[in-house]
Amino acid sequence: MNIKNNIEKFTQTLPAGCRLIAVSKTQPIEKIQEAYAAGQRLFGENKAQELTSKFESLPKDFEWHMIGHLQSNKVKYIVPFVNLIHSIDSLKLLAEVDKQAKKIGRVVDCLLQVHIAAEDTKYGFSESEIFETFQAEQFKSLTHIRIVGLMGMATLTENQAQIRNEFKSLKTLFNKIKTMSVPSVTMKELSMGMSSDYKIAIEEGSTLIRVGTAIFGERTY
Repeated sequence: MNIKNNIEKFTQTLPAGCRLIAVSKTQPIEKIQEAYAAGQRLFGENKAQELTSKFESLPKDFEWHMIGHLQSNKVKYIVPFVNLIHSIDSLKLLAEVDKQAKKIGRVVDCLLQVHIAAEDTKYGFSESEIFETFQAEQFKSLTHIRIVGLMGMATLTENQAQIRNEFKSLKTLFNKIKTMSVPSVTMKELSMGMSSDYKIAIEEGSTLIRVGTAIFGERTY
């Protein structure tokens, strides 16, 4: 698996307005450094502890994205340096990010994770829960977070029409929120698409694709 060639392939074929996040979870530092040497700067991790460890070990011009389920008690470890949290799936979690960011005087960019898949195992807001959150007094009191877009994961299926419809529904919600005037909310990023479905995601308007296997090869854990 030639990491440099894989990075270059994505760099040359991604449309304007769409960026590649190299999903480096469980990957050794050496492989991440290969991707970095090939010019990659956006990296995504699933676990706060692993993300913190890699941040401390690697150059400081990495752009780190938290893309996995985030527990409230782990927020404080990543808030000082994370560039974007993709996986905000509750008002409680968002409030914790705000609390920890306030302590250090940072404003942290976040995406709301939306449950678009036909799978109960995936996290995320429903559309109605997002609008309820925007109306909540607690949400209106948050001063150290910015909602800059949405994230979603499609169903793990061979049915491409289903995947497309799920991504399409997320883009429709993104556009709906974009027309609204909500403090601390600006729809700029639409994070959808992984190694198995990123091409469909791009066609449906993704601005951030999260790719691991197609860059680093199959994980060996």
